[in-house]
Amino acid sequence: MFLTQRQNCILDLLKSNGQVLVDELVEKFNVTPQTIRTDLNELSNANKIVRVHGGAHLIDGRANVEYEARRQIAASQKVLIGKAASNMIPNNASLFINIGTTTEAFSDALIDHKGLMVITNNINVASSLRLFKENEVIITGGVVRPSDGGIVGEAAVDFIGNFKVDFAIIGTSAIDFDGSLLDFDFREVKVAQAIIKNARHVILLADATKFDRSAPVRIGHISQVDTFITDTIVNNDFRDVCIKSETEVIEVAG
Repeated sequence: MFLTQRQNCILDLLKSNGQVLVDELVEKFNVTPQTIRTDLNELSNANKIVRVHGGAHLIDGRANVEYEARRQIAASQKVLIGKAASNMIPNNASLFINIGTTTEAFSDALIDHKGLMVITNNINVASSLRLFKENEVIITGGVVRPSDGGIVGEAAVDFIGNFKVDFAIIGTSAIDFDGSLLDFDFREVKVAQAIIKNARHVILLADATKFDRSAPVRIGHISQVDTFITDTIVNNDFRDVCIKSETEVIEVAG
């Protein structure tokens, strides 16, 4: 994406302050609110910022972005990734769906599926899928995280151990180029590890911005994933890791 001088200035302000407001930018650059909103929308579409009501936040790879803001990161890519994953799921299958905005996009794409058994630790997924009367939705026990509606803790891990499903649909907060899958919450990681262990086919959903982030807790490695669906892979070293791990890669915009 070609950035205008004003858009580069906005990015510099974000790097200094962490956030910007439309009204403040209007005053600083002496332009209309619509002009600033267009700038912010273009920067958001290029995955350089997180667009929020009244302004924007910088995408920070060192900290977990607030959940509602994360929904807006690479939103169109997540829809494509979710749709591609849903095309892999036959009717009458059993599956896990874990916490994440991309896994939520996947659940939204299951609208035409029938006879599914879905086990999830994601309240948002359960709330969405309960409307599809042809499918059965089972939600784990455990502690509900107020930030995103995720259910974590030992009770969730133990509950998942009661099942052996056809597919696991998982997300991750960050991906290292050596193939490591990373997250922020140790409790969430334990649930994700249980999901991987108790599925016959593991499908990882993650857009390319996950390569720009870092997180401290290791979920596992790409070699534990059967299919990785993303918008694009720009790093050849990571692509080589996928090949060596015999992980199928599907790029929906690559």
